Amino acid sequence: MEEERVVIVTGGGTGIGAACAQLLRETGHQVVIAGRRPDPLRHIAEETGAIAYPADVGDPNAVVGLVDAALTSFGRLDGLVLNAGIGRSGAVGDLSLEDWEEVMRTNVTGPLLLLREAIPHLLRTRGSVVAVASVSALLNGVSNAAYATSKAAMLQLCRSVAVDYGRQGLRANIVCPSWVRSEMADRRMARFAVEAGLSGGSAGAAYKEATRPLPLGRPGDPREVAEAISWLLSPAASYVNGAVLTIDGGATAFDPGTLAFNFHIEPRDDEE
Repeated sequence: MEEERVVIVTGGGTGIGAACAQLLRETGHQVVIAGRRPDPLRHIAEETGAIAYPADVGDPNAVVGLVDAALTSFGRLDGLVLNAGIGRSGAVGDLSLEDWEEVMRTNVTGPLLLLREAIPHLLRTRGSVVAVASVSALLNGVSNAAYATSKAAMLQLCRSVAVDYGRQGLRANIVCPSWVRSEMADRRMARFAVEAGLSGGSAGAAYKEATRPLPLGRPGDPREVAEAISWLLSPAASYVNGAVLTIDGGATAFDPGTLAFNFHIEPRDDEE
């Protein structure tokens, strides 16, 4: 039986973070989930037996408290899932400085603060870090400047941990999901459904439209990403360090220039 591990999961109240907490608890590990909103955290904690610690990872004091909570409860720290993140739409010329700074504080500075606090403890256990980036770290989309830049920076931040601490036994890897059904993605899809005039303005119709060209032709489920994260945290991935794993239904393997040969696409009128 695999040895019990202690893992902190940020953004643990919904989506991929919640799925990670559920899977890790099912497989016998201790989990501390963090997030800004107490209610979703409490729900997942009650459901899984994880410990809920409401915290804004962009706050240095909150990060200290989060790591202390894990150490006080379990006496060690073996893993870190950097999943908390936000998005703000806008092209470079349109994006407000406030939105830019908020995205960077949550998606880049927050992980940096938590890594700095957690690394001494992860070194003692020869632990593992997994950062949840996005295919936006590798490919870009319209009006996605802040989010894509932050996820690319997060990718390299985690790779820096892999390079700087690998000889001391600490591994760090990155997963890059595409569209995964989650609370944050649902909100974006609901807006897209209205903008595109899709049937009833439903998020489900929007997911179908957005993922239709993908080789798998569907969005991902948070559990599918959690399975990969759990493996990367585990001894089974002991020689995996600094890797970037796309969990995207084949999105990054697909050449969009070939769309016309397989799909009939009718452009929407932006004026409608």
